[in-house]
Amino acid sequence: MMTLKKTTLSNEQHEEILQQLKTRFDQHRHRHEHVDWEDVQRRLDENQDKLWSLYQMEQTGGEPDVVAFDTETGTYRFVDCSLESPKGRRSVCYDRKALNARKKYKPETSALDLAEEMGIELLTEDEYRQLQTLGEFDTKTSCWVKTPENIRNLGGALFCDRRYNTVFVYHNGAESYYGARGFRGSLSV
Repeated sequence: MMTLKKTTLSNEQHEEILQQLKTRFDQHRHRHEHVDWEDVQRRLDENQDKLWSLYQMEQTGGEPDVVAFDTETGTYRFVDCSLESPKGRRSVCYDRKALNARKKYKPETSALDLAEEMGIELLTEDEYRQLQTLGEFDTKTSCWVKTPENIRNLGGALFCDRRYNTVFVYHNGAESYYGARGFRGSLSV
């Protein structure tokens, strides 16, 4: 099981993630047209624990980028913007309850457990749909999304993908896992 205990970055990791984030920010201006990188970096410098979480998102293949700015709270929202579900977060069932329910062929972890370890949140269905307005994501993979309690209490969980230029929402048993299904996360800084 992937275990992430350390929550601080070395100087090298700090510089590496800031450079990766700035490069991606500059390459995809359409995701954040009215946001200045200097303001984003200032918030990151003030929130080193969040920078650690962004580093984890990057290391697992998420390619996090700024997709929103909340004028009321002054926070920037980063979301995994990799074209397909992050490679380092696939083959996971939905949550701990589902993982514990599996008798055979258990995955290493669950989406909710790994997200918590990384300090991020799974996208909701609405957030997933919003991301899809910024590009075409998950045309070959799929992603677990936050599932309403009434569905989860009955053993199900929701996932989304994009096919035929349309975003689809599906259901599956929460204990299921597939090599092409992962999860996308978000982080407010």
